[in-house]
Formats: sequence, C-alpha cells, structure tokens
Amino acid sequence: MRYPMISAEEAVMAIKSGDRVFLQTAAATPAKLVKAMVGRASSLKDVEIVSLHTEGDAPYVRPEYHGIFRLNAFFVGRNVRSAVQCGDADAMPIFLSDVPSMFYNDIMPLDVALVHVSPPDRHGFCSLGVSVDVTRAAVHTARHVIAQVNPHMPRTHGEGLLHVSKISALVESDEPLPEFPPHPLSDAELRIGQYIASIVEDGATLQMGIGAIPDATLAALGNHKDLGVHSEMFSDGVVDLVEKGVITGRYKKTHNEIIVASFLMGSRKLYDFVDDNPLVEMFPSDYINDTREIRKNPKVAAINSAIEIDMTGQVCADTIGTKHFSGVGGQMDFIRGAALSPGGKPIIALPSVTARGESRIVPQLRPGAGVVTTRAHVQYVVTEYGIVNLFGKNFRQRIEAMASIAHPDFREEIMRRGHELFGRKSICPE
Repeated sequence: MRYPMISAEEAVMAIKSGDRVFLQTAAATPAKLVKAMVGRASSLKDVEIVSLHTEGDAPYVRPEYHGIFRLNAFFVGRNVRSAVQCGDADAMPIFLSDVPSMFYNDIMPLDVALVHVSPPDRHGFCSLGVSVDVTRAAVHTARHVIAQVNPHMPRTHGEGLLHVSKISALVESDEPLPEFPPHPLSDAELRIGQYIASIVEDGATLQMGIGAIPDATLAALGNHKDLGVHSEMFSDGVVDLVEKGVITGRYKKTHNEIIVASFLMGSRKLYDFVDDNPLVEMFPSDYINDTREIRKNPKVAAINSAIEIDMTGQVCADTIGTKHFSGVGGQMDFIRGAALSPGGKPIIALPSVTARGESRIVPQLRPGAGVVTTRAHVQYVVTEYGIVNLFGKNFRQRIEAMASIAHPDFREEIMRRGHELFGRKSICPE
C-alpha cells in the first residue's frame, strides 16, 4: 500500500514557537527534517531541541539562531560540543536508562518528534531501524511525530515498530545512512584489546561501544567460544565474530541466542547485516540498560572507556575539567550490571596517555571534572601496560595498582602524590 507523503517543509510546519522537539539518535538522525526545521527559523522562537548524540550537521546550535533554537543534550556529540562548551547549548547529566522516564512521566513532555524510519510494510508498520534507544519513548509520547521515510534504513526486529497511524506526517527520503568504518588500530590499542580478551571467558555476555578499544577487543576474541551480546550499541566487529561462529549467545539467560542492543553505528556491512535479521533484536534503553536485566546474563564483560581516572579509581568519562565532552550515557548501568552478573567483569579501559602525552591516570581528577563511575563501582582497569582489579583494595593498595599500569614516565609522580595524600602523616589530629 502506498501512503501519502508530503514535503519536509510542509511537515515541519507542525513545529511552533515554544515547542520541545526531539531528534532521533546517531546514524538515524533525520537530516532532511533538521534542515527543513532550521529553514523555518525566521518564523520561530524559543524552540527547545532535545537529543542524545546526533550525526551530521547541527545548524540549530549556530550563534545566528540564538533565541530561536536551544539544544538540551542528553549526550554531547562532536557536532555540538563547541556550542555546549561555549554556553550556546546545554548538557544534562543523566543515565541513558533514565531518559525514557522523563518522556513517559511528563517531566519533559514532547511536542514534536523528528524521526527516521524504514518504509511501511504491507501492514503499515515502519521500523525505527538503527535507533530504538530513547526514540521509542519519544514517538509514544510526542503530540506530533514526523517521520523521514528512507529505504536505506534497515528494518530491525524487536520493539522498534511504529504504525503509520501514529505518524502525523511522512516525508520521502532516499539518503544512505552515515557510516563509521573501523579505523587502523595503534599498537597500544591492540595491546589493550589483547589484555581485555585475556580476561573474557568463553560463554561470556559482551557489552561494548564503538571506537578503537572495542574494535581491538573484538579483533582479539577470535578464538573464544559461545559469546553473547547484550549491549546498548555495537558496530561492525560483532558481525565478524558472528560470521566466525564465536558469537552464538548459547549461554545467555535472556534472549538466548539473540543479539540485543538499543542503537547501532557502523558501516553499510553492519546495516545490511541487521536488516530483517531475526538474530538481532532492538529494544529501548530503559530495558537494555536496566541493571536488573543486565545481571541476569552470565559472565557479563562490560567494556567502557574513560577520559581520565584517578589513582583511587574515580572515573571521569564525560568532561575534560569543566568542559563537557560527551555524557554519562550507559557506563554506570553496565558497570554495575556486570558486577552483579554471575562471574561478571566490569572493565574500564583506556590508553595510559593522551595524544599530547599527558597521563590519563592522575593523582586527582582535574578541577571541575565529573565522576561518572565511582571508585566503589570500579573493578578492572586496563591500559596497554596491563590489568589491575581494584575490588577489595584499600586506597594505598589502589595507588600501587594504578601506578603499575600508568605510563612509566608518570609512575613515580603517582606514587609520590599517593603517599602525600594517603600515607602516614607525621602529625595527626588527636
């Protein structure tokens, strides 16, 4: 059945001054609708835009649209980072698992949701494709849902179906999704991946993101057996392990033999793999990132990154000092879920130094840095210099452990500062 389409310019006429507008996530960012919305700027004011990480151009954060659009980001991506850091946009610290509840409970009611879907099937159902995450809650609660309909959007299984009767306007599109092909890996990243793989057991359930360290870890898991995936997102490396027979999901307690996630980012290879593939099911983030669900699976290996980590185990993953860089995301959800999983391993992995040669393991976090994962939650920490497990260690023991995996140029300084802060004092209070 052919459903009526209208132009993007007509569709966004539903947006009014003072509205709150949701944008779909990452590779599903509805670029055509965003462009049309910004094209209406002269007739709008005080429009709040809310989103997780988005891809492509984000013209609504440009200074010339001050007073017209204002971004309130649940996760800060590269395209809006400068605007947030300059105060031209806002960032909200929030767990990814908690975002849907703000929509459902009218803490943040939505006027319009701009989304990107697959063409309707013969029953009139579109798919939210590679981004179900918080989008499912948005389309179920927004007063108006405007959908960019694109044959390049994979039709995914799970809970991402949306009937055309729930959509206010359909806009035709025929644009390839943004792609994120794997990049060459450095020696340090390869070593980190090998270290992580050495503590992942056969039959484990994986959570990982996108980037060099997840890619390096997946590349090092080729000889493992019967791994499963329960992850907020995944990329191309998972496809390779499925094709090699490494990922089977055989021992998963929930969604046995099924890969589950809430959003996807990768190359066309990934998008083709998940299209109408019953092996992969997409669910909202308040389910995927629910600690109660994560812990049900065996040996959950949750692999997460950090911008810096102090010598006691405090993890900063969203800011560089006071400057917002990304967001809280799902790190704490999975770190805690893995810790509670039978045989689970919560892992923080990071190169020992920055691109500028500064240590990522520091005596104290930079002033203003946010603590995403507390030192009470952190267990395994991995750099290219090895693995330590902080669980059960006191402050003095943690300092020694963290210094052992820091870059050699910084180990002495970490130990010295650790002794000053946590060693025996010559004068102690009575």
